[in-house]
Amino acid sequence: MALTEDIISKLFLALILGGLIGAEREYRSKSAGFRTIMMICLGATLFTIFSLIIGTKGTPDRIASNIVVGIGFVGAGVVFKADTGVSGITTAATIWVTAAIGMAIGAGYQLIAIIACMLVLTVLFLFTFLQGWIDRTNQFHEYKIICEYNNETLHRFEDKFHYHHLKYKRIKQIKSDNCITGIWVVQGSEKNHLGFIEYMVKDPTIKGFEF
Repeated sequence: MALTEDIISKLFLALILGGLIGAEREYRSKSAGFRTIMMICLGATLFTIFSLIIGTKGTPDRIASNIVVGIGFVGAGVVFKADTGVSGITTAATIWVTAAIGMAIGAGYQLIAIIACMLVLTVLFLFTFLQGWIDRTNQFHEYKIICEYNNETLHRFEDKFHYHHLKYKRIKQIKSDNCITGIWVVQGSEKNHLGFIEYMVKDPTIKGFEF
């Protein structure tokens, strides 16, 4: 197999595009960063090139087709369960699409790979601001409030949810001795949640407050 200028250009393009995507992940201190994403893009390009060269006649994709399966194991390694939910899904998806970009380069579709890379960067950079706006305007919190028992105790707190323009659902209430515990799932904007929390931490009648 001769090392042609076409192959060399594909390898360097894979490094460049993988590096651009990897730089964004590195900037955000993600588990799969600059070097990892570059290696994934370069590896997918190499496997696709080898598949076209040494694949049997009529099935040139027999090696490249396994990239889709193999990259799933790499992506699964960056997904983990955190206290606030599942983390790493965006990075796993980035690994997956980077491998696809590498395959496009290896197969000779460089323009498609470049366009795809620009779209990926657009999603990772610009859409982060949109996601941040959505997160600020619509958040779910779980509140646990403990106070002395009386018949109107929990209703008093629910009136405060209404006052701060928060939607709520009471999921549990527990009475123990002379205390009652209420647990709610509450939906609303970040500003409204902060207003409610500020009010609650100043309430002297509350014995326990988790948020």
